[in-house]
Amino acid sequence: MDPRPPPEATLPQRLRFWARAWPDRVAFRQKDFGIWQPYTWADYDRLARHFGLGLTALGLPHGGHVAIVSENRKEWVIAQLGLGMVGGVAVGVYPTSPAEEVEFLLALSEARYAVCEDQEQVDKVLECRARLPALEAIVVIDPKGLRRYDRAALHDFEAVLRLGAELERARPGLVDERLAAQRGDDTALMIFTSGSTGRPKAAMITYDNINAAAAGGSALYGFSAADTVLSYLPLCHVAEQTFTVFNPLAVGATVNFAESLRTVQSDLREIAPTLFLGVPRIWEKLHAAMDIKAREAGGARKRLFDRAFGAVREFAVRPRATWSLWQRLAYGAWYLLVFRALLNFIGLRRVRLAFSGTAPVSPDLLAFYRILGVPILEIYGMTEVSGLALGQRTGYSPPGTVGVAVPGVEVRLAADGEVLMRGRTVFKGYYRNPAATAEMIGADGWLHSGDIGEWVEGGGGAREIRIVDRKKDILITSGGKNVAPSEIENLLKFSPFIREAVAIGERRHFVTALIQIDYETVGKWAEEHAVAYTNYRNLAENPRVRELVQAEVDKANARMPRVQNVRRFHILAKELDHDDGEMTATLKLRRKNVEEKYADVIEALYRDAAPEPASG
Repeated sequence: MDPRPPPEATLPQRLRFWARAWPDRVAFRQKDFGIWQPYTWADYDRLARHFGLGLTALGLPHGGHVAIVSENRKEWVIAQLGLGMVGGVAVGVYPTSPAEEVEFLLALSEARYAVCEDQEQVDKVLECRARLPALEAIVVIDPKGLRRYDRAALHDFEAVLRLGAELERARPGLVDERLAAQRGDDTALMIFTSGSTGRPKAAMITYDNINAAAAGGSALYGFSAADTVLSYLPLCHVAEQTFTVFNPLAVGATVNFAESLRTVQSDLREIAPTLFLGVPRIWEKLHAAMDIKAREAGGARKRLFDRAFGAVREFAVRPRATWSLWQRLAYGAWYLLVFRALLNFIGLRRVRLAFSGTAPVSPDLLAFYRILGVPILEIYGMTEVSGLALGQRTGYSPPGTVGVAVPGVEVRLAADGEVLMRGRTVFKGYYRNPAATAEMIGADGWLHSGDIGEWVEGGGGAREIRIVDRKKDILITSGGKNVAPSEIENLLKFSPFIREAVAIGERRHFVTALIQIDYETVGKWAEEHAVAYTNYRNLAENPRVRELVQAEVDKANARMPRVQNVRRFHILAKELDHDDGEMTATLKLRRKNVEEKYADVIEALYRDAAPEPASG
């Protein structure tokens, strides 16, 4: 049996455990000039230790906050665990955040230092540094382009490591002293909320919170040292922290850092992980890539693709234990002919468990992957419960639910359907915001999620929860009908031609939508149909593209109740963007901002339109 660190051990203590138990075993890999370079648990421990000590040498006090502004890479986790080793607190900042947002987050967290990935991130911090009195210096991971900068308050990451090594030689027992004094209720991380409905808040996550979340996930899914994961979603988000840091340090699994979000598919093919977490947009993107591949193949191959899915669709969405011998043989034949090649193409042939989280996902998309042989498990959690709180059970959970509570988490529904949670995973509170903390956690200890759910009968006699939508997002039409916009939007986004959709209908006679086309797939369609275009706007405004989108809307409408039908839509002339305040850094829709920005367009959709008949 594989060794396991003590259940009460903090993250840095767990790293020290693995460095001693498996010093030569690979902890993570990262590409260097196109080649995956392995780093052992001993390397991980040494680098983290030296980084933490290096910042201590520069003057970081015990409990000091350090912002990390970077894409996923080994230096991110080295900095995070290094800070933990000396009693510091890592504060993740999305690298896609504009300078104004970076300033707000660094000020809110009172960061003493900022670890920046490259010149781009350094420039953002320098732009606002004069307005950040707590900020003492910047550490740069990749210093290219900074030769002519004033280096007085800039430190290279490698130089900090050398400072740490020197301090360790002078005070060899310092890290051990700090680790021995560490307690479960110490703050391990500060994670900013997404800010989809307002300004982000800094949630304080303790080591006890993390341990409880990791233990619950392992109990439900059996994570082990044999598992490998691809780290590519922002480490500022608790979902990626769960799969890159919390679980691997609990069980000794191996992490592989993707080169970037743009290379996820090629990285998947090279790594072929056993565990994979995808947000809906990633699952939609992989689906679109397969659709494009089938279209490019054309002719007999495209017909074979369609025939394979049609032949097994009726039974392949059901648990395999229910298949007859004939169905098993039929699926096996189609797997060899079609599905195996597609799984190799997207890099998921070896995946043991695939997950979808952070937002609802289209049932059609889940059915597609189940047919393909990737039974995606929907999971549910949030920053304030330290990650995973509910999850579907393999072979038992009906589509559309988020499963059952993980061990250690209690879940119930309030009178209005709001999902409430309680347990050791519930966070410490919001930094410098006791009022918001009290609003989130009631006097009885139940955390208010802000999501509306309902109970559904699951397999094996268990009741499961289906998330309807955000409480604040539920639309009430002028006829008094409650409409969940995410259900409409997910059906629309199952189309490979639609990347984003925003359902509108609050106090209106009927539902309309703002639609963003998928530039890649619609562009491919345009080439196939001799539709000339020069850029995104030119393509989006083409009348033939509107006809294409109308056909996709009609398909979605045919599968929805009349009250949810999209009667009119507008194709956006630009892509929704984080920099423009339309999306969060985690690609969640800032619905209120979008509706305000496109208020004139929305009003035009309802102008001169007849009301929905009362019988509808």
